[in-house]
Parts: sequence; structure tokens; C-alpha cells
Amino acid sequence: MKKNIAIIMGGYSSEYKISMESGKAVFDILDKKKFNCFRVVILKNNWFYINSKNQETTIDKESFTLKLNNTLIQFDCVFNAIHGSPGEDGEIQSYFEKLNIPITGCDAFQSKITYDKIKCLNYLKEFDIKSADSISLSINDKVDVDKIIEKVGLPCFVKASKSGSSYGISKVYKSEEFENAIKIAFNEDTNVLIESSLDGIEVSVGVINFQGKTICLPITEIVSDNDFFDYDAKYMGKSSEITPARISNKMKSIVTKESLKIYRTIGLKGLSRSEFIIKNEIPYLLEVNTVPGLTKQSILPQQVKLAGITLTDLFESLIEEALI
Repeated sequence: MKKNIAIIMGGYSSEYKISMESGKAVFDILDKKKFNCFRVVILKNNWFYINSKNQETTIDKESFTLKLNNTLIQFDCVFNAIHGSPGEDGEIQSYFEKLNIPITGCDAFQSKITYDKIKCLNYLKEFDIKSADSISLSINDKVDVDKIIEKVGLPCFVKASKSGSSYGISKVYKSEEFENAIKIAFNEDTNVLIESSLDGIEVSVGVINFQGKTICLPITEIVSDNDFFDYDAKYMGKSSEITPARISNKMKSIVTKESLKIYRTIGLKGLSRSEFIIKNEIPYLLEVNTVPGLTKQSILPQQVKLAGITLTDLFESLIEEALI
């Protein structure tokens, strides 16, 4: 009997539109001969199923069930395609854990760690994973610009701690630019990470659990046309994503080892994508994504293709992993 799979998309963050594209990609790619697939949009005040005619039917949030044509549909598994909150911060994972409905990817604990850049980088420092010099601020903290510059120097990056797709990130060159940069970051989260700017090669490394094996995918080098890999560079074609990365075999080995170490240290499942800057032959971690973009144009699917794995097989493997 075919399993009922809810593909959840949307979410509560600025990444809503990107998540909708990822969710549609998953729906289009999954084998309909093996699965009954349902697109489910998760918004703050409305959860609904959307059919092929874009007609909406409300989801029962108490039981996460759907009533269609007087038939109650219960879901065997949830495929998580929500970038940002509540898909990457542990909220949706906790919800489904209480309902005992399997969900692809990380559990709530791992999601909470990775979605918060400050917590994630601090946690991994204990395991000798290097990151840039940084300082953090909470929304009620007094901002001492001189102290920040003394710690991280200029230029530097001001980032919302809980945000993705480069929302809430600014590169600061002058002290008078801090006020606006911090304001932009606080629009996304109540905590801000301020990091030294690292002049080096940016790479993105996908690690997946595929058919019971943890695999590090071919590495992607990111060359932005803009000042850094911002939203326009990611989604408006203002960057080059070169796979495999133009780095030495020695560096590939080092970055692969670090990425696998991160995956296993945190206890990740399913997909992950870690971002690094390589400076002086040392990889410095920027962040870890546990629900990366899933369209064919996204970085991780490009890496998967080069590894000789189809997205159909990968997505099916993620469901099988969740159902175990």
C-alpha cells in the first residue's frame, strides 16, 4: 500500500517563497507510483493542503489530518521542505514528535542547535571546528561600536543569529554603518552575530544520509558578483557556483573531513549543507543548514547530480530513513 506523504512548505520566516519552490520541487520529483503526495502549506495562522487546481483545504492542527471528500487522510511521513522557522529551528520537529508522525531530517534538538548561528558555532568550537572571531548582541544590549571593532575589526559581517538565505546580513566597512546593519539584523531575530570578514575561498559542502550511508558530496565553490554571497547572489543569478570546487585535493580532503565531523558531532540526519571560508589553507565554518534549497538549481541538488544520485532516489531515501 502506498504511503501518504505530506510535503510541508512555507513557514513563518522571510524564506517563505524559497520554501514554496523547494516544496513544489519535492512534490514534482517524488515517485507518485510509490507515494501519495500532498502539498501542505504551513503559515502562522493557517495550515492547509493545496491540490493541483490550487484549491485549499484546512489541515486539522490537533491531529495533522486532512478530510477530503468525506475521507480522513492520515499521514505516514512528513517531508520537511520549510527553510527557516518552524522547519529548521526545532518547532515543527517537536510538534510531529508529540504526534508520533515521522519527519525527514533532523530531530528537534539538532535543529535548535544548527539554526542558531551563535549556539552552533560555540558548540562546535568545543570540538575544534574553527570559525571567525566574533561577538554577539541581544536586542536589549548597549552597542559599543569601539569594543566591537576592537574584537572583530573592519570590515565585518553583522548577521541575524536565526535566519537563512542571507536575510538580515550586512557587511560593514565603517563605524557609522553599524547602526543600520544592526537594525536590519534585529528585524530578523533578537540576537545578532558580528563576525570578522575572512578573505578567502567560500565553499559549500553537502553531507547526506543516503540508503544508510553518510556521504560527503562534491564541494561547491561560490564566487559572488556582489560584495558577498547575499540574497541577490544566491537567487538572482549574481554568482557562480562551481562544482567541483577549484581547490587542491589536500583542501578537499580537509573540508570533507570537517564536514563529516560536523554532521556526526551534532548528530544530524538526512541533509545538511555546511558553509566555509578557506583562508591560509584553513576552513572556517560560517553556518550549517539542515533544510537546504531543494530545487534542481539549488546547490545541494547540483552536488547530488554530480555524485551520480538522482533526486528521486535521494528523496525516497530520506523518507525511508524517517520511517525506520
